[in-house]
Amino acid sequence: MTRIRARHLLPALFTSAALLIGYGGLQTVPSASSQTKPRSQRAQLAATTVTSQPIARTWTPPDVSKIPAGSDGESILLGMRIFEETPRYAASYVGNQLSCGSCHLAGGTMSYGIALVGAPGWFPMYSDRAKHDITLEDRIQECVTRSENGTPLPHGGAEVTALISYMTWISQQGAEQGIAPVRGVDAKMPTLQGDATRGEAIYKEQCSGCHGADGNGVPGILPALWGPGSYNNGAGMNQPRRMAPFVLHNMPQNNPGKLSPQEAWDVSTYIASKPHPQYNSAYDNY
Repeated sequence: MTRIRARHLLPALFTSAALLIGYGGLQTVPSASSQTKPRSQRAQLAATTVTSQPIARTWTPPDVSKIPAGSDGESILLGMRIFEETPRYAASYVGNQLSCGSCHLAGGTMSYGIALVGAPGWFPMYSDRAKHDITLEDRIQECVTRSENGTPLPHGGAEVTALISYMTWISQQGAEQGIAPVRGVDAKMPTLQGDATRGEAIYKEQCSGCHGADGNGVPGILPALWGPGSYNNGAGMNQPRRMAPFVLHNMPQNNPGKLSPQEAWDVSTYIASKPHPQYNSAYDNY
């Protein structure tokens, strides 16, 4: 593929992020069950933009005109593709239907959406999980083997290099614009006891329209939350204490911030109670 064609395809890579997140949190992607809803109900759902709590957002579409020419630029482009469509562009290493962008919203640039702007500068970093300092590559491998239920990318290979190139590039873009989005760890999020029974009711009402009653999501558009297409039981999102802040700030997508902290804990506890693939402990070294 020539560079001109590659650039021409770039807008499509961020279509899913733009549609799911929009500007100000408006949901514009039809839900998995939208075709079964009366037209007036679907219109009312699409028009819901009022949130019950302020949501800090950083929507920074990558400025593709600033991608350098040559091999560095091609690596950034590959990293962008892998990030947004991991099962397609790293198919040999992914074991489910999730992409990096399923959790790192808006291409890794959204506040409270597990933003990665600045990530290359955070490492080496001490890992509570590993009990030692890890590199950015180590952290990427954790995501691949846990969140994407896959196998490690080749050490120092094109895929890892491309992902780091992409993260470095969005970090440079953020620095130029004076942007430092909140990563997503909410220190003010209270530690609560989640209730799976309450969480099931919340899921059915607030989440199943997009992620499906069976938690399977829509492959390539909306991530699975349990079952074979989801993250495995070793992933951070499988822990309510990790998922609840993400849910609080980002879900439901058509009205982020609607849920209370207790409701976020409840629905996260319910999702964690559902079946997930088994993590392969052979990858504990990451």
